[in-house]
Amino acid sequence: MKTTRFLGLECVEASNGLLSLLVTQSVGPRVISLRVNDGENLFAELPDATLDCPGKGAFHFYGGHRLWHAPEDPRRTYLPDDDLVVISPLTNGLRVKQPPEEETNIQKEIEIRFSQDQPAVQVEHILTNHSIEPVTLAPWAITQVKPGGVAILPQNREPWDQNPTLPHRHLALWPYTDINSPHIEWGNEVILIHADMMENQLKIGFPNPQGWLAYWRSGTLFVKRAAYDPQAEYYDFGSSSECYCESTFLELETLGPITTLEPGQSTHHAETWEVYTGVQCPENLDDLHQFIANKRGGRQ
Repeated sequence: MKTTRFLGLECVEASNGLLSLLVTQSVGPRVISLRVNDGENLFAELPDATLDCPGKGAFHFYGGHRLWHAPEDPRRTYLPDDDLVVISPLTNGLRVKQPPEEETNIQKEIEIRFSQDQPAVQVEHILTNHSIEPVTLAPWAITQVKPGGVAILPQNREPWDQNPTLPHRHLALWPYTDINSPHIEWGNEVILIHADMMENQLKIGFPNPQGWLAYWRSGTLFVKRAAYDPQAEYYDFGSSSECYCESTFLELETLGPITTLEPGQSTHHAETWEVYTGVQCPENLDDLHQFIANKRGGRQ
């Protein structure tokens, strides 16, 4: 495994010749960079951005991709992850594992496996309960991308039970979200979030049976997919997908179902990331849906 420094952090580089990742070794688990060949880092770079974890100090964003466990509570969600992690090779990828959090006894682990011939990578998120008591939580995978693009959030159009007289979708809005924000473009097929905010924040969550989120910026389309279980329960009013935006970054977030882990048990939450270049800014939403459907899993 090739090591390097990026944003002042010790990192391990992994690649399939089409996509290149940097995984932090001195902190984490984090994926701090995603590039197409030698191109621009698609992820936000936030070496100085922090959140306060009460009584524990600062949680550093750094940018890129991280694993949290829901529900959000600053006292445990924002626990600093600034210790060394263990990185080990896998076939077509690598595994990164942190020590169990002292406060929660939850251990975070990420396994990364590249497609052999497509611009795609599977990212498996694992939470393990090392305490002596059951813990109820949900895996929460968060990717920070650079501003200046458009997030594409697909909306359900099918009745849940083939009864068109009943509601078929709902949205979760956070208190700081202005429903009249000019940065939100409400649509029946998709909701678009224009990541050009100069102040304030917004966040939207929703059940996502279509199983994907996307972000377009400067001709590059980043798609991340995660399965949705219609029989499961999700935090945040049933949200399996969420999008947060402020001036310096936008987050594409997916959550696994709420689960209770007995001592020693683990839960897994998988995402697939795909990156496509030379994509025009979407104007016809039907064409966009078809494009992403045809590219499912990074395969033609």
